[in-house]
Order: sequence, then structure tokens, then C-alpha cells
Amino acid sequence: MATTETQATVLAPAKPVGSGIIVMALLPFGMAYFMSYLFRAVNAVVAPDLIRELHLDAGQLGFLTAAYLLAFSLFQLPLGILLDRFGPRRVQAALLCVAALGAYLFSRGQDAPTLTLARAMIGLGFAGGLMSSFKAVVLWVPEARRALGSAAVMSLGALGLMVSTAPMQWMVAQAGWRPVFAVLAAITATSSVVVFFVVPRPDAIGKPAPLTHQLASLAGIMRDPAFLRLAPILGLSAGTNIAMQTLWAGPWWRDVGGLDRTAVAENLFLMAVAFFIGVLGTGAATDQLVRRGLSTLDVLLGFLLMFMLAEALIILNVAQLPAWLLFGMLGQVAVLAFPWLSSYFGVALSGRANSAMNLMIFGSAFIAQWAMGAIIDLFPLTPTGRFPLAAYQAAFGTFLVLQILGLLFYLPSHARLRRASARSLGG
Repeated sequence: MATTETQATVLAPAKPVGSGIIVMALLPFGMAYFMSYLFRAVNAVVAPDLIRELHLDAGQLGFLTAAYLLAFSLFQLPLGILLDRFGPRRVQAALLCVAALGAYLFSRGQDAPTLTLARAMIGLGFAGGLMSSFKAVVLWVPEARRALGSAAVMSLGALGLMVSTAPMQWMVAQAGWRPVFAVLAAITATSSVVVFFVVPRPDAIGKPAPLTHQLASLAGIMRDPAFLRLAPILGLSAGTNIAMQTLWAGPWWRDVGGLDRTAVAENLFLMAVAFFIGVLGTGAATDQLVRRGLSTLDVLLGFLLMFMLAEALIILNVAQLPAWLLFGMLGQVAVLAFPWLSSYFGVALSGRANSAMNLMIFGSAFIAQWAMGAIIDLFPLTPTGRFPLAAYQAAFGTFLVLQILGLLFYLPSHARLRRASARSLGG
């Protein structure tokens, strides 16, 4: 287990807090995460507009969209240090200003490089969306209920994913994608103000450890055997889900499912509903099972196996909609490990531990989203101008194989980490 930080910032309330304070602490972060997921997934809907205006191929579309994930992932390590040093309120409010500026630039951009830069700024600005929320959960929610608290925040992200589908398609059809992005920029700027002024203070108490000590502890986290064993399977599973659900599911429904643009958006909406149900359902199930004595890691492992089954069904083109709904429902079960990581490494290191794992997830998502486009581009278009099923099977199958390898790497340490979990929770 990671060593403790003797001068760490104490980031927990001195006494129990009421439900009203918890709502005030978590809801602004949850709303920012709502915007984060909306921006993350919106390109699955506006992709036809971008392709038409900028003349993009699959690889170029993948890179432009994945620029969000690249900037997002690169900022995760400094983000963890900032969260542990300054608290989630100040960090999140500042980053949301960057996201708002990026969204406005995206609404005005006239070429692929400008839009790619703007997309990267949006990703940087929302890099703290989930990690700031998780840090707030650690600050204000009792340890035994953190899986449920994290799931509640995640559910708002699921609502953002829902809005990014059929509702976004309707808004784009009515006003055009550029005015829609300008409005989203204004909403993001407003979210920054809400986070800064509504979240209870203080969000950091005590003297932070020196920066050199914080960097050394971060390196220790990333060398810890628990982190090294969990990172590949969590990063690859959640990263693949992000890559597919926020971009390539749309082209798949068009090319393989044979749907028009409106029907594609409707199916993406159903997947987002499944995501919402899955986030709340898996969080509530984990909360109940852990309270009854089952290990979080056991529950997580079971959900991951079901997720990989859904991927296999999609690759085999079996039960199209049910398979995609199951995929959406279970795609982000990796976040169930975040409260476990917070307990394992301790509250003072929780921001760095979770952000380090988030780096693995979004680094994998960036690689997957870009690489899938490059793999799909290897296949010739059909006479109707669409990519064949084989192109998507190759792209999606590559990352399923990698997940299986990550699972095989993790399994030998499962029993040991489960015992470490029991010790860290005092049980």
C-alpha cells in the first residue's frame, strides 16, 4: 500500500455534514460533469457536418474528435496534484473558463487545425470534470457510501450524454452546429461561476506538502503493484467505451445498421439512457453488495466480464441494439474502482491516485478513438459509400483483444488486492 503523506492537506470535514450541504457540494460539480460528457460525445452527432464542411476522412475525424481526449489525458497528472493542493472548487472553476473559451473558438473555427485546437482546449477545460467531482465525494460523503455518491455524480454525466444525442441533433437541425456551440460556451462559463460561488468553503484545510513531496508520492502511486495491475484492464475497458460510444457508434449505426441521421441519433439516445441506468444501477448494486461484505473488486470484475461480452456481440453483429445497450450500460464500470483507490491510497493522495488512473483511461480512449479511425480507413468503401462491417470488426476487435490481455494480467493479483481492500477499510 502507498505510504502516507505526513504534511498532506486535510481534505475532509471535521464533523459529519447534512444532506443539504452534500447536495451543494456535489451538484455544481455534477453539472460541470454533465457539460463534460455532452462535449465529449457531441461529435458523434455533428460528425456529418464536420465531414461535409472540412472534407474529413475517418482517420482525420477520429483525430479531431480525439484531441479532446488527448488534452484531457495529458492534464490528469498535474490535475491530481492541483486537486490535492488547492481543492476541487478553485481548480474546477478555473478549468471551466478554458473549456468555455475552447467551445467559443470551436463555434468560430473555419478549418480543421483551428477546430482541433479548440477541441483540445475543451478537453483541457473539462479534464477535472470527474476527478473534481470524485474529490468532492471524498471530502463530503462518508467512506461507506462513496461508491453511491460517485455514481450519483456519474449519472449527471449520463444525462449529458443523453442530451448530446437526439436532443442535440434537433438543436443542430434548428439552429446549426456553430450557434449551438456558442450557446454551450456561455453555459460552460456560467457553470464556472456556479462552482466557484456555490460550493461550500473551505475545500482545503491545513498546509499542503511541498510540491517535490507531492511529485514523489505521485510517482509512488504509479509504481504501486495495485495500480500497475489495475491500470491496463481499467484503462482499456473504459477507454474503449469512450472511444466507441462518443464517436464510432454513430458511424457504425449508419454504415452497418443502415440508419439515416435521425435514426442514428435516436439509437445513440437509447444508448445514453442505458448508460444512465447502468451508472446508477451498478453504483447502487455495488453499494448494497459491499455493505453485505462483498469486495468492490469482485463486483467490478463481474461487470467487466459482462461488458466484454457485449463488445463480442457487437463485433459479431449479433443482437444489434441489445448488444449496444448492454455496452452502454456497463461501459464505465471502471469508475467503481475509484472509491477503492481512494481508500487504498488514503484521502490525502486520493486526487493523485484517481487522476493517475484517469490518465490511463483517457490516454487509452485517445489512442482507441484515433486508431479505430485509422483501422477503418484501411478498408475500401462499399458501392453505397459506407465502410463495411469488416472494418468495424477489425477496429473494435483489436481493442477487445487488448482488454482480454489486460484482464489476464490482472487476474493473478485479484485475491491479494481483495485482501488489501479489506485491510484498508478496516474489515
